[in-house]
Amino acid sequence: MAGGFGPTTGGNGVVFEAKITPIVIISCIMAATGGLMFGYDVGVSGGVTSMNPFLKKFFPAVYHKKNTPDANQSFYCQYDNQGLQLFTSSLYLAALVATFFASHTTRQLGRRLTMLIAGFFFIAGVVLNATAINLAMLIIGRILLGCGVGFANQAVPLFLSEIAPTQIRGALNILFQLNVTIGILFAELINYGTEKIKGGWGWRLSLGLAGVPACLLTVGALIVTDTPNSLVERGRLEEGKAVLRRIRGTDNIEPEFLELVEASRIAKEVKHPFRNLLKRRNRPQLVIAVAMQVFQQFTGINAIMFYAPVLFSTLGFGGSASLYSSVITGAVNVLSTVVSIYSVDKLGRRILLLEAGVQMFFSQVIIAILLGIKVKDQSNNLSHGYAIFVVILVCTFVSSFAWSWGPLGWLIPSETFPLETRSAGQSVTVCINMLFTFIIGQAFLSMLCKFKFGIFLFFSGWVLIMSIFVVFLLPETKNVPIEEMTERVWKKHWFWKRFMDDESHLDGIEVNAIKDGKSNTQTNGSA
Repeated sequence: MAGGFGPTTGGNGVVFEAKITPIVIISCIMAATGGLMFGYDVGVSGGVTSMNPFLKKFFPAVYHKKNTPDANQSFYCQYDNQGLQLFTSSLYLAALVATFFASHTTRQLGRRLTMLIAGFFFIAGVVLNATAINLAMLIIGRILLGCGVGFANQAVPLFLSEIAPTQIRGALNILFQLNVTIGILFAELINYGTEKIKGGWGWRLSLGLAGVPACLLTVGALIVTDTPNSLVERGRLEEGKAVLRRIRGTDNIEPEFLELVEASRIAKEVKHPFRNLLKRRNRPQLVIAVAMQVFQQFTGINAIMFYAPVLFSTLGFGGSASLYSSVITGAVNVLSTVVSIYSVDKLGRRILLLEAGVQMFFSQVIIAILLGIKVKDQSNNLSHGYAIFVVILVCTFVSSFAWSWGPLGWLIPSETFPLETRSAGQSVTVCINMLFTFIIGQAFLSMLCKFKFGIFLFFSGWVLIMSIFVVFLLPETKNVPIEEMTERVWKKHWFWKRFMDDESHLDGIEVNAIKDGKSNTQTNGSA
């Protein structure tokens, strides 16, 4: 039975009737399993790289440095190894490249087939990683997983934004991020268990169990239907109308369908979507999308989630204790993302980002002060009480990120681009995210070695900058239909409205439309 809610207002005040139908919920849950795979990849690498058998086989220099303390070397530097960082970050470099191909498949083949391609990449990468006998196999496996991430992160947020009714678009879109956090927690629980396996093969099981979410995504992509937006965009109008009728749970879909057709007609006039992104009227969306991805990574969250076991081990926790502590932060991550699902369409995007900015800033500053005072350079002995306090502060940081920059970093870009630049815009969004995830992943252990406790001050400074950005430059997009963003958001913003003046529209499509209009007028007049 479909659940109902108030009507959705579309273009020119037209009311779009919609219900919360089972097909919408099921499709979104299936699609969001792409986030489960992404999260597992994020969470599993940190735990595996803290396991001695894994280090001994693939990174013997790190193993020796970790287990043979040097009085002349800071404990902050025991994991500082470019090869070890490459194991983690190679996935994101591959995702960066793959997203350009994914943009083409998302546009030409649809969101559903792009998710299916992602699933196949994931499965191939899992097989190579779990059976790796040398570093080359390990890295190639991570690269294949990265290709899957590039395709999944391109298609899934678009799929979720387009299939969801406006009133619950934010909540359903955040299912992707919720699955990311569940994947991270799942990986950390697996690592905690496999670390205890005798024989030194537990890391293979950790990497191999990534096949579970990989198969879920592949099966989900086979089951779900493509979005009406994608079907209309590819000229399959009747099929698009039928799907729209099914997902909205009503026969009164003509107003919304006509708006989709019109948006698609305009989109087809755009021959070079990436070039179109640079046009004046698209700059606000592009700036917002790029800034959200850069800021999301410079909160420091991925540095913590990648290397949580390594970080806790560095701060004085034993091997099992460090994995246990990372499980706690993973659980907090999941629960806090649920908070975001509940509140994002009620409280709005901006208030969540601003509240989280305050919470993240102070938690990181306090961690830095505590470590600076209590932890000496060649000693990682942190008393039990202070160790628990550090975990609480990290959880405070993680929770605030999980209901703000984590899900909203993906939600806001996916709902702001118009249809004619949406696929290209999402590609740029994923590309920038993967680029800076790669940079942070590749640099964090070296930064930890150089900055020591100051690493938390570095990230807290960025949190302050991004909060100022939100205050002045990020408009509220709560309950605004995607196709109405220009009229209801950008044209009314104190700064971005200058990019939406009438003159900025007189290019490409608009010039042709004006010329056609003049020709028709002249023809009618002569007649």
